[in-house]
Parts: sequence; C-alpha cells; structure tokens
Amino acid sequence: MWKITEEIEQYRDRKWRREDSLRIKTAEDIENMVDDIGFCLGLTDERKRMPSVYIAVCGRRDAHMPRNVQKDPEASTAWVLKDEVIALGRIYYGKIYKGHSMFVSRRLVPAFNSVWGCSKAGEAGILSKPAQTVLKVLRKEWEMATSDLREACGFKDKNELSKALDELQKRMKVVPQEVAYSPKFTYIWTTAEARFPKELSAKIKREDAIREIARAYLSMCGRTLVGELAGKFSLSRRDAGKANHELVDEGFAECLDNGVYQLTNI
Repeated sequence: MWKITEEIEQYRDRKWRREDSLRIKTAEDIENMVDDIGFCLGLTDERKRMPSVYIAVCGRRDAHMPRNVQKDPEASTAWVLKDEVIALGRIYYGKIYKGHSMFVSRRLVPAFNSVWGCSKAGEAGILSKPAQTVLKVLRKEWEMATSDLREACGFKDKNELSKALDELQKRMKVVPQEVAYSPKFTYIWTTAEARFPKELSAKIKREDAIREIARAYLSMCGRTLVGELAGKFSLSRRDAGKANHELVDEGFAECLDNGVYQLTNI
C-alpha cells in the first residue's frame, strides 16, 4: 500500500512553507508562494491536505484553525494578508474549490477557467437567474459593495445574493477586489473579466487545462495517490488518469503503481 512518506512530507514542508524559516509574513510572500506552486487555499488548515495561506503563516505541519479565530494571532495575520493580496489584484482569488476560497497564479487562470468557467454565450443556459442578475448589474456598474449590490439586484433575502455570488465565483465570473471595514465590513465586488481580461480571454482545451492543473498539483505535492486528483477537483477518474499519464509520457512524472504518481527526480 503506497502512502505519503517522510521524504514526501519534507518536500511539502518546503513547497507549502510549513517550516518556520519559510513561513510567510507579507502579501508579497503569498504572491511568491502562489506563483511558485500555482494555487493554494486561503484560511484552511492541515485537515484539507492542501497548501494554504493559513498553514504558511503558521509555518508548521500541524496548523489547526481554532474555533475562536478572532483571538488567534496566526489566523488574524492570515486574514489581514489575504485582504492585502486581494487589494493588490496580482493573483486570482475566489471560491472555486468546493466552496473554499483559493488563490490562483495568473498562469493557471486560463486552465481553471477552461474547466470551471463558462463562456459569455453560454451564461444563459448555465447560470441561475439570480446569478445572471448580479452579473448584469456588475457589468454595468463595474464595482459594488455587497449591500449596494443586493439592493441594485432587488434581492430581499441576503442568502439569495450569497448563493448567486458563490455560483459566479465558481464559474469565475466575479471576484472580490477589495475588503472594506469602515463604516462596516463588506466586500467590494467586480467582474473577473475586468480584473483579469487577458487570462480569461485565453483559449485552452479542457484536456490541456486538466493536464496543467495536474502538473501543478503533482509539483506541489510530490506524490499523489489513487483517485486523489479526481477527488480533490471533482474530475472524472478517466480525465484525471489521462492527464497524469500524459505527464508520465513527458517524463515529468513517473507511475509508481496503478493510480500512484510521483514527480520525477524529486
């Protein structure tokens, strides 16, 4: 039975900044990490078995998000740095991964958009009516605070706007471009195409996109186990397997066993 060895864990310590000497302290550190590994989660801990800003702020393997995050200095630091990176707008941020917010390097935005996005022509057949309403308003106004957006859309229920925004983030249609705390906490929303026009207009075949996501994932993890890529990103086993086999054919990866892949020369 193949497993994640100590050698692989040490590799992840370096890539995921799980060492005290590598832990992130600035917004630029987050940008450098995301550009290095391709993508990472935001405020999640070691239980997701994925790199995250919070883990990198802690600089250790056993980073565990406390229940009372407001009083935890590491969680507070991660939150503040996350807001700074959003405001800088140099890397993509949104709820793409199973409802969790994540950062994506610009180079991988076309790949993520190919897999999870939808074309402008296809929006009417894919997006819900509330999501289409939000998108129409934002394309007209360019940016709006959450409460103003809800009013402009005519939503009486806050949950209706929240669900629409989550749907649009998953489809890579809207992103938060700023976080305001005065006079009250709110996100300032804009269209993803306004902030990342070049990346979102780039065309890439879905199978090529999955391969590039698989490449980034294997590079950040060192080794992946049976069904891991498919399970992490809700891909079919066939598509995930094909992508990994293509990496083997390139010499980028080696197949240790059925469904088990490791970075070559790790």
